[in-house]
Amino acid sequence: MTQPPNQPPQGGFGPPQDPPPGGGFGPPQTPPQGAPSTPPPPQGPPSGAPQPGYGYPQQPPAGYGYPGQQPGPYGQPGPYGQPQQPGPYGAPGYGHPQQPQFPGAPGTPPGGGSRNPFKGKPLLIVAAAVAVALVVGGTVWAVSGGDDKKDEPVAGPTEDPKPGKSDGAPVNPGDGSGDGGEDPEDLNEGRQAGESKVLWYKEAPDAPGSGADAPGLWVTGRTAVKAAYKDVYAYNVSDGKPAWDTISFPHKICAVTPQKTADDKVVVAYMSSSSDSAKCNRLQLLDLDTGEKGWTQEVADGALFDSVLSIEMSLTGNTLMVGRSQSGTAYDVRTGRKLFDSKRYGDAPCFPAAFAGGERLIQVASCGAGGTNEHDEVRELDPATGKVKWTYQYQKGWRVERTYSVNPLVVYATKEEDGDKKAWNIAAFTAAGKLRSQVSVDEKFDAGCGWAILARELQGCDGVVAEGDTLYLPTAATTGANEIVAVSLATGKELWRQSSPVEESMVPMKVENGKLIAYVEPSYDAGGRIVALPVSGANHKPAVLMQNPQAVADIENGFFSKAIDWVDGRFYLSTTRLTGNDDAKEKLMLAYGK
Repeated sequence: MTQPPNQPPQGGFGPPQDPPPGGGFGPPQTPPQGAPSTPPPPQGPPSGAPQPGYGYPQQPPAGYGYPGQQPGPYGQPGPYGQPQQPGPYGAPGYGHPQQPQFPGAPGTPPGGGSRNPFKGKPLLIVAAAVAVALVVGGTVWAVSGGDDKKDEPVAGPTEDPKPGKSDGAPVNPGDGSGDGGEDPEDLNEGRQAGESKVLWYKEAPDAPGSGADAPGLWVTGRTAVKAAYKDVYAYNVSDGKPAWDTISFPHKICAVTPQKTADDKVVVAYMSSSSDSAKCNRLQLLDLDTGEKGWTQEVADGALFDSVLSIEMSLTGNTLMVGRSQSGTAYDVRTGRKLFDSKRYGDAPCFPAAFAGGERLIQVASCGAGGTNEHDEVRELDPATGKVKWTYQYQKGWRVERTYSVNPLVVYATKEEDGDKKAWNIAAFTAAGKLRSQVSVDEKFDAGCGWAILARELQGCDGVVAEGDTLYLPTAATTGANEIVAVSLATGKELWRQSSPVEESMVPMKVENGKLIAYVEPSYDAGGRIVALPVSGANHKPAVLMQNPQAVADIENGFFSKAIDWVDGRFYLSTTRLTGNDDAKEKLMLAYGK
């Protein structure tokens, strides 16, 4: 919402301040009349240095105004009936599910805006029109826990995933009965001139009546790989034929690495059993091109309340980081050998609460739970050794929710305010962990963030792109077209904005060859489209790269939640949630091309 003239922003704005010498924690400053603003948060002291207090008033820039944000449409219901998390493009895309964390962990507010859930079923047709989240500042909740557990994960054989269909039948049929046969459903029938073709498609496998998660979408130069319920499927990108036999796990898949390694490998986690007390602790390395299974690993519990009922995983170089509810363990992804533990630290104390990977390994820690020094800290870890490169401390009351990007590092944080209001902050950091800028655009954004159920999901936003010195954020549109706003990471100010070419929302996907590639969502009478927006110059009008067929718009529009990717001129679309409805001819994924 736009702020009234000469009034400070609504909803409690103000991230942490630059610390005065010897000062104590102070609340966010009240902006002067006529200039709603956000003073910058404090500079993070080096790791191990004493943490200064806060309260130093800043000179605010003019023109700040922070509207509330709605939860993004990228989550979907999980086993507990809550919407789930998305993963990044090229890995689990819009809406990869997240397992619940240990009972009693603090809930995670949504980290982004929401598109109209009834408007053309946006990319992850929202199952979560909830809570308004404003942004501006940064400190956070803390998670308490017990002593560190000494037991290390045991490397070696676990329950060996069995290869699929021993009779040699094709995996995940595209026509419901097997690849290679006559296709009774011609999805290209009625295709109009200029529209793309459905190169191939796959029917969804059977799932329990309550539904099942279908995380992951990884595309290599040879294969498109998809996880669904207990299985992992691989298809040739050119013709959709099975690239290798289905890999079937004894119990449901509960986590995957959003990223893939440089040599196209991923790690899949599956449950220890099918009981209510099962843990998400069995790891399996997979080669995306060959289907070859590598090392296995069993992740041990941590200390009291530090469980592996659910885990999060990320890849940074050759390091696999597995996050528990209050700690993490790093492995060499090439061998499965343990590298280091990320444990509680400091006098507060601080507990690792979440990790984000990619080009850098980022950790968020919750410190001083329930005390006067309760706050969150963001740290960068050396992925090979776990050594802390720098630490940035947020002010009390602010909770770090998401990393919109790890390189450049862009962090989203929220703060509880009176009633149901939340303040929000989007901050960019330098490579050395110093505050670089804060987004100062008066707008409702929809970063495509889902829910993290009882934990944080740092990598849970897929409707936002950061590249170089620019952040690309889509606005939230309840009616009509939305816009993509380009924000300078050097200043936090708007550089330019461009509206969607149609009434449906436009969502940034990646920057490619100097252009922002975006997905325009389908409507009831038109397929989606892939467009390219020039990122430099004065003209940012989107040019259509691919227009999907109107004849299959209902399928494209019908996924409850989506994982999408654009690779080598092909558009890949997959579901991230199986309904379990035997009467519905549910699709698992489709590939579009010209």
